[in-house]
Amino acid sequence: MLGSETTENKASRRDFLKRCGFSFLSAAVLSGGEIPVKKAIPYLNQPEEVTPDMASWYATAFYDGKDFCPIVIKVRDGRPIKIEGNDLSMLTRGGTHARVQASVLSLYDTAGRYHQPFHKGKKITWEKADAAILEKLAETDGDKVILTSTVISPSANEVISRFKGRYPNTKHVTYDAVSYSAMREANNLTFGRSEIPFYRFDNASLIVGFNADFLANWLLPATFARQYSETRRIGEDKKTMSLHLQFESGMSVTGANADKKIAIKPHEELQILQGAYRILTGKSSGGEHVHAGMLAEQVQKYGGSTLIVSGTNNIKVQALVNAINHLAGSYGSTIDFTHALNLYQGNDSDLEQLVKDMQNGKIGALIVADANPVYDHPGEAFKKALEKVALKVSLSSALNETAEVCDYILPSPHYLESWNDVAPAKGFSGVIQPVIRPLFDTRQWQDTPLMWSGSEKNYREIIKEYWEKQMFPLQNEFSVFTSFWQHCLQQGTFEPAVDKAATPSPNSAAVINTGALEQVHTTDEWAIVLYESTALGDGRHANNPWLQELPDPLTKVCWDNFAAVSPADAEMLRLNDGDFIRVGDHTELPVVVQPNQAPQTISMALGYGRKRSGKVAEGVGVNTFDLTLFVNGHRQYVQNVGTPVKIRSKASMAFTQTHHSMEGRTIVRESLLPAWIDDPTSGNELHKYHEKHKVTLYPEVEFEAHHWALAVDLNRCTGCSNCVIAYQAENNVPVVGRQEVQRRRIMHWMRIDRYYNGEADNPQVVFQPLMCQHCDNAPCENVCPVAATTHSDEGINQITYNRCVGTKYCMNNCPYKVRRFNW
Repeated sequence: MLGSETTENKASRRDFLKRCGFSFLSAAVLSGGEIPVKKAIPYLNQPEEVTPDMASWYATAFYDGKDFCPIVIKVRDGRPIKIEGNDLSMLTRGGTHARVQASVLSLYDTAGRYHQPFHKGKKITWEKADAAILEKLAETDGDKVILTSTVISPSANEVISRFKGRYPNTKHVTYDAVSYSAMREANNLTFGRSEIPFYRFDNASLIVGFNADFLANWLLPATFARQYSETRRIGEDKKTMSLHLQFESGMSVTGANADKKIAIKPHEELQILQGAYRILTGKSSGGEHVHAGMLAEQVQKYGGSTLIVSGTNNIKVQALVNAINHLAGSYGSTIDFTHALNLYQGNDSDLEQLVKDMQNGKIGALIVADANPVYDHPGEAFKKALEKVALKVSLSSALNETAEVCDYILPSPHYLESWNDVAPAKGFSGVIQPVIRPLFDTRQWQDTPLMWSGSEKNYREIIKEYWEKQMFPLQNEFSVFTSFWQHCLQQGTFEPAVDKAATPSPNSAAVINTGALEQVHTTDEWAIVLYESTALGDGRHANNPWLQELPDPLTKVCWDNFAAVSPADAEMLRLNDGDFIRVGDHTELPVVVQPNQAPQTISMALGYGRKRSGKVAEGVGVNTFDLTLFVNGHRQYVQNVGTPVKIRSKASMAFTQTHHSMEGRTIVRESLLPAWIDDPTSGNELHKYHEKHKVTLYPEVEFEAHHWALAVDLNRCTGCSNCVIAYQAENNVPVVGRQEVQRRRIMHWMRIDRYYNGEADNPQVVFQPLMCQHCDNAPCENVCPVAATTHSDEGINQITYNRCVGTKYCMNNCPYKVRRFNW
């Protein structure tokens, strides 16, 4: 019967797909399509140092006007592809951080960099631009100003001095978007030194931080994170750890790593320091802040191995920090003026005076290099004042808001295309050398004022001249300068001995003269606290997609900034993650409920809300620099506001982790230090049990040669996310964007899980990096239908990409959920 016949021959869905697939494949094979022909062109005269497909390494340094780090750069076939820290540098000892690792991608940012000079939006040749600007400079009656972020290059300072010699009415104004000017002024007030000392966290037994995220952003994070990790290392030869206390309003990477993190409102910092100072000097009258006595007790206990630091740009706070550190005996031990830092030399009052001078028509020409004041100066004051300047020139390498309102844009190359030298601290110097020819029609910004000053030498010659006259005599290893120069290029760093600075003697009245011991009143107002995010910092790298997609170490949010509020405040205001609130008059941000946030405080990241930086960053987040204030000559990143107002619900935020507790499971094994000293296996009882009772259906594999393994010391891991970006750079992992992250399709090959333990409002934080575990009996290998995933005879999980057919079984079967599918 027809019906029976149909039933007996009915094809299944699987058979149907098989036949369709075969049909389509046959059609594709027989269609006559050809694979594109790619030709390899050999060198006619191959450079001696170049071997095709073999990488070369060059020493250089990263400095963007803010962060500094000595690096080595991997170059393959003429293209820089990977950054590593320079192990030869005694400053960082091979350390880097996320923004340094990601900077190699910015080199290839064709949409976010200027390709040639411009005059009022139209292309112009270098010759015509130089001629027109020189004519304008000669005609201008007003003062001329070179505005930069901190310059740590002695050769660049020489260039500026030559320009001043040609144009005597020139001023050099230095400012930093995130300012440390109060620290310099406090050191000048108390010690007569307008310097920032070098901090030795590795010498400290007691570390106390006040709103200073020294493991991620503060001053020299790559250096301080390496030093700090040494104080957390324990083993058979070292059974002590530093005690770390952190007082801050929000929750930072540094606070998450502290032994005790105490949430305080901004005004409480001065109260605690003031109370501790009174107790230590025997002037206590009772009634000090509840934490002041605890701080004073710990300082007395640890003495000269104490280190107290503050990230608050307030001269009163910094003077008190200096006074307490001196009472403890920290100078010469954990605080070192011998190697004082040259970073962050900006002066807030100079910037404000510049704005006033522009408004009053006193400035005839403004040359801006490595700075973006139209974006990071609060409000519209700088932009409007700029309209009264006759000649405005930007020497920026990347698109930015300031360049767009300048008359001329004379683009500078990326630092990997440039020559420069650096002196980040006394006794530490280095040379920045190009590792690739400029990709665009650019010119180093230092060459521009050098040429305008009438010099016949280029900037590279100025650098060599300085090093021959100033640096070469500081050593006795080389008798010929050429050999010394080549050695410095190869090493990337030169660290001559410097005379030891005398232990500073403070002006004992300085603390009182600042008004620090005045009565500090409490406040019931809400406060906003602005901070630098681990990914974007002050926003100058906002157009880097690797950094935009790097999750915040604590909240696990990417592609946005947000308003962090405490759980109690969120409950009171009926707020949930993603709800929008209005802070102040016009700032609107989505909420993230953050444990251990101080009550009635709102933490918000700087660096977002760019309007002119490239298609990656434009429209991402809100510019919170508008919320900064200038008070008594110093820029403040804290201000009181009214109660935030909920304006709408549920923004679509990109979270990479939505479960925050281990639920009592031993995902991360922990123990207390005294228990570990008594029994080094403390905390690993479950591991010991499983090793003893291991049962498996798979045969034991004997590795005759090597059996590779990797161990991560969770006691030293800070959760900084540097490794996440390093993984992305090494493996060329793609960015997926906000929407795909929301769909849980983020492609990072390595992630860092963050868990909260203990009290809901005041939890302990633990970080756990997770990457491919290269399991001996890997579940991803067992389920692959085409054996694309296999195990090597040295214990490595391997993938044969051209065998993969895209079933994604491997990803679904990974118990650690770190397998990524990128077919």
